[in-house]
Amino acid sequence: MDISQYVARIQYQGELTPTAGVLSDLHYANLLAVPFENLDIHLGREIRLDEKHLFDKIVNQRRGGFCYELNGLFAWMLNEVGFKVDLLSAEVFEDGEFSPEFDHLALRVKLEEDWLVDVGFGDSFVRPLKLNDDSEQNQNSRSYRIERVSNYRVLYQGEEDGNWGCFYRFKLEPKRLEEYSWRCRYHQTSPDSHFTQKRVCTRLTEDGRITLRDDHLIETRNGKRSEIPILDEGEYIAVLEKHFGVKFPNKGK
Repeated sequence: MDISQYVARIQYQGELTPTAGVLSDLHYANLLAVPFENLDIHLGREIRLDEKHLFDKIVNQRRGGFCYELNGLFAWMLNEVGFKVDLLSAEVFEDGEFSPEFDHLALRVKLEEDWLVDVGFGDSFVRPLKLNDDSEQNQNSRSYRIERVSNYRVLYQGEEDGNWGCFYRFKLEPKRLEEYSWRCRYHQTSPDSHFTQKRVCTRLTEDGRITLRDDHLIETRNGKRSEIPILDEGEYIAVLEKHFGVKFPNKGK
């Protein structure tokens, strides 16, 4: 990997040493620059879990991706910098139950202490979480905690009503990128996958988040939400490039 190209893509200008501070800054910069998006699925393009292919898509073509792509490439970059990284299989909590294994790819980074790293879950924690700390961890007016349940670690986010919402659970057994291929294929092809049902492109901003979801642009700034309708495909393409730096690719190419 050409590290200089990757850090230029995420507009990171800090040190590149395997420390907790550098890990945190790389994580945050990645979320600001690289959108979570599923456009290839709706363009009929196959998503291949190959590191060189992912580098070309995300760095050279300045695209985004979903969890397997974003965390897969981020893990490769971290390894090149000198971090010790494990790919973890996570099961997402939806409709009162957990999804199958390999439904989400998260990362463990081993330093003096272990960290949960995830640049591919959309609207979630913005800096790494201490993996072995079961107390509340606060970030940007939000709270997170990681609970040990049997052989799993379960990630929760504090809600405004005081309750805790469950994101996903995972085990600490390291996986290989190719092991996620079958579930990646499911999310590209199954009508039951929410990735095949709607187009989405979203990224973190300095004061909130901006999301393009089918025919609406949703922006949150300092806790205030605004929503603008997208009138046609031409406007959709223009908004995609203006707010996410994504030039809409030709279908099937």
